[in-house]
Order: sequence, then C-alpha cells, then structure tokens
Amino acid sequence: MRRIDTLDDVAVGLDELCRIDPRLAAIRRHAGEVPLRRSAPGFASLASIIVSQQVSTASARAIFGRFEKLVHPLTAAGVLAAGDEIFREAGLSRPKVKTLRAIAQAVTDGLDLDHLETLDAADAIARLTAIAGIGQWTAEVYLLFAIGHPDIFPARDVALQTAVGHALGMEARPGEKALIRIAESWAPWRGVASRLFWAYYRSIKGREAVPVT
Repeated sequence: MRRIDTLDDVAVGLDELCRIDPRLAAIRRHAGEVPLRRSAPGFASLASIIVSQQVSTASARAIFGRFEKLVHPLTAAGVLAAGDEIFREAGLSRPKVKTLRAIAQAVTDGLDLDHLETLDAADAIARLTAIAGIGQWTAEVYLLFAIGHPDIFPARDVALQTAVGHALGMEARPGEKALIRIAESWAPWRGVASRLFWAYYRSIKGREAVPVT
C-alpha cells in the first residue's frame, strides 16, 4: 500500500484520478489547493476526530484546543485519569466523553493505533469500530489522515456528498450507497479523491468541512 504522506503523493494521486476520470480535471481546477492534511497516528489524532463530530470546524478547533491544555499530554492514561469537570470545562458532550474513555481503555488494554497501518482497510476499520462510540466515518477519517491510507472515501460524510453532487451536476445530493458506487471508479486513489472533494466543497461554500485532525 502506497501511503499518502506528502503533497507529492497527493499530486500523483490527482494526476491519476484525472486520467481515470477526465471529469475530475475541471473539478481539480475549481477546487484550488488540495491540502495533504496528515497528523501523527495515535490517541491524540483519534481523539481530535471524535471532538470534530457534528460541530463546525471552528468549534471543533476551539474545543480540542481547550481539551489539549486541560489534559496534557493528551494520552490514554491522561484521559482515564481526568475527572468529569475536565471534560465539562473543555466543552465536550457526554457521548463524546464516553467514546473518548472507551478509546482510552482500549489503548490501555493493548490496542496499537500505530499498528493499524499494517492492516488492510477492512480489518483496520473493524478493529476501530469494535470500540463503543466509533462508527464507520470515524474509522475511515482516522485511516485517511493519521495513517495515510490511499483508497478510502468516507461516503457517509455530508460535505463529500454535497460536493460530489454539485460537481457532477446531480439533481439531488447522493446518499451513502450512491456515493460508494460513484467512488468505485476512483480506486485505488479514493483517499486523494476525498481530499479533492473536500477542497471543492470549500471552494463552493467558502468554509472548511474537513474533519479536524
């Protein structure tokens, strides 16, 4: 598996995508800069994705910034040791606190988040979604941005659905199943296609929708 580790990797992927699907050339021009968006694998990266769920990018950055200051360094042990007042001060909801504690316990019990890069996507997603509170979207985003997996497209992401529907001139925003079918032709570069359409979303909406990592 060729990981997406650098902007050069993104550029290679974009070139290949435009060769595979010539429609994407115009979308690439419209999207402008397509960022790498990589973070170091590990507990803190996964925690940041949990924090970013169902809130704006600005809110996610603010909440996660407070959380990092209150639990420093941000580790599984630190989260398990933190009292409820720490999470309240950070601004975290009860479901997110429950998920963060479940992840921290799984890491303490032996889950190696770095080791996920040695697994294929399906096995890595299965390991993550076995943790209470982690769904398909969270697992896919972690593999994209912390592991650099080249061929994952989070089809449940509403921003990606919106961007693809707009870019391809569809009358209605495609749902998850439809988007999975559309993205199949972009293999094995669906991880770069995800980045492209998040950048396209930014260009048409004037705001970021990519998860905080």
